[in-house]
Amino acid sequence: MKIASRLDERLPMNNGIEIPQVGLGVWRASDGPETRNAVRWALELGYRSIDTASLYENEQSVGQGFRDSGLPREEVFITTKVWNPDQGYEKTLAAFERSLKKLGLSYVDMYLAHFPVRDLYLDTWRAMEKLYRDGLVRAIGVSNFHPHHLDTLLQHCQIRPVVNQIELHPYLPQKGNLLHCAARDVLVEAWAPIAKGRVLAEPVILRLAQKYGKTPAQIVLRWELQHGIIIIPKSVHKERIRENSQIFDFSLTDDELTDINGLARNGRIGVDPDLMEY
Repeated sequence: MKIASRLDERLPMNNGIEIPQVGLGVWRASDGPETRNAVRWALELGYRSIDTASLYENEQSVGQGFRDSGLPREEVFITTKVWNPDQGYEKTLAAFERSLKKLGLSYVDMYLAHFPVRDLYLDTWRAMEKLYRDGLVRAIGVSNFHPHHLDTLLQHCQIRPVVNQIELHPYLPQKGNLLHCAARDVLVEAWAPIAKGRVLAEPVILRLAQKYGKTPAQIVLRWELQHGIIIIPKSVHKERIRENSQIFDFSLTDDELTDINGLARNGRIGVDPDLMEY
């Protein structure tokens, strides 16, 4: 299992494209200066991955923040997603065209199916395969897929998903899904990696933060990094964006990883994909 040793280091995906292990998420960041500045700050600090979605309604600001950075297009890995009402073959193609226009890009590095919309996600995937073949996306993947969704997709797809982006944090470590994805050569990407802050007051996290001279959030992000998980912590504050990137100068021991693993519970924050109303 490869683990990044610096902020811009990338992990290989099953199609040969590489993705930075640490990126910036912009869920609930307001369109306009808030998102634009967060993206620009992140790129100035050395981030090379930005994760957005049509649902977030800030794709235009993500694109502008990238252009403000002055970085070459090939240096920055940009992900967006197709939202549930836009799924299905033709609707996915139309949704992608809207996203690409808002981003102001000629291609997207990774396009994800945001949820496994019942009776539609296989048609959505066919559209995503077309986008991939047409060179409009460099990689295609899924989000919020349980193992049974992934296996159904793998039985029907022609191009394998590279990533499964799921809710993952110490309260919901998703060990079964992690193992399932690893066995199928699909990388796991965590959203809500610090459980929206809920896990940060746990005694084991506070103890390790004191030991290493780090913040509780940095301890949790390092725990995920050492499990080989891609992380996209969200922030719109420059110092917090900086803090979230400073996790490469220490390492947790195996026993400490196990201690954090012990926080596992049914701690889901978002909706269970099997229970979502589509």
